[in-house]
Amino acid sequence: MTRRESLTWGVFGGLLVILYLLSSTDLIIKEKKVEIYPVSVVIGDVTDDYYVNFRKGVDQAADEYNVDVSFITLYEEDDPEEQMDLVRREIDDGARAVILEPLDSVYAMQMMDGIAYGSPIIILGGILPSEQVMGAVTTDKQESGRKLADAIMEENTPDIPVYVFARTVQYGSTGEMYRGLADCLTENGYTVVLCEKSGTDTYRKVIEGTVYPGNGRAVVAALDPFSTAEAAEIISKSPVYGNYISGLYGVGTLPSVLDQMDKGIIRGMIVSNEFEMGYLCVQKAVEAIEKSGKREQIILDSYYIEREALRDQAYEKILYPID
Repeated sequence: MTRRESLTWGVFGGLLVILYLLSSTDLIIKEKKVEIYPVSVVIGDVTDDYYVNFRKGVDQAADEYNVDVSFITLYEEDDPEEQMDLVRREIDDGARAVILEPLDSVYAMQMMDGIAYGSPIIILGGILPSEQVMGAVTTDKQESGRKLADAIMEENTPDIPVYVFARTVQYGSTGEMYRGLADCLTENGYTVVLCEKSGTDTYRKVIEGTVYPGNGRAVVAALDPFSTAEAAEIISKSPVYGNYISGLYGVGTLPSVLDQMDKGIIRGMIVSNEFEMGYLCVQKAVEAIEKSGKREQIILDSYYIEREALRDQAYEKILYPID
């Protein structure tokens, strides 16, 4: 072999070595490691059954922003103390940020004033005046309540009482919605009867009570997805109830609830873009971790819809988002 041939083969051999190193090692070109951010979502319920579209938005943003999401539910219903204990536990276990749907905003603020949690918190709801809260995503709940009241007044006269179903209106977004609804109705001469859930048969007993002679007709306004779903199920199981309930009005985008509206059991509902809420909450959490965004409250629109809207393209992405 001539010297020239030896040099040629040497060059080829060197190129092969370089190509091997490029393809199988990081000795020459260091591959940038993608950091995964652990983020916990602490909701205000014992189940995530009523967060279908919200969770789709969370999962979509998690894929795009390299976030490892832990979805945390409560052990006991309506327990603000337990909820804040869960926030602290998640941060102690390594969560770089927490998305919190506070059951009781006042209690949450008290806890934040007394404890440095160590990781930024994003609120699903109104923003709280705490340095630890780095953002919030919400809708105007009082305005949602007024929209629901307007729909009820448009279709029902003041002599028909309005029974309001809710798990609790003592605090949280449901309480805000109740104030908007009740203020609007009472100002216009309507009778509002609050029926907070206190047992397994609370709503059934109220609906059955309208059937008794002399009680007349009534309207039911359910202010949370759980109450909407339960009221719709009760009414759907007996055609007699439909003769006494002038209209069931509710909240949410739960598939089973939308199906009940399609069947005519629910007259109308307040809906919002829960997918976008979930997506934006994760986006704000990542910005807070990276310290790349501003502290802000994002307020999304809410809409009153009726049966015809289920097939309206304008609401398709809100009601049936594709994750």
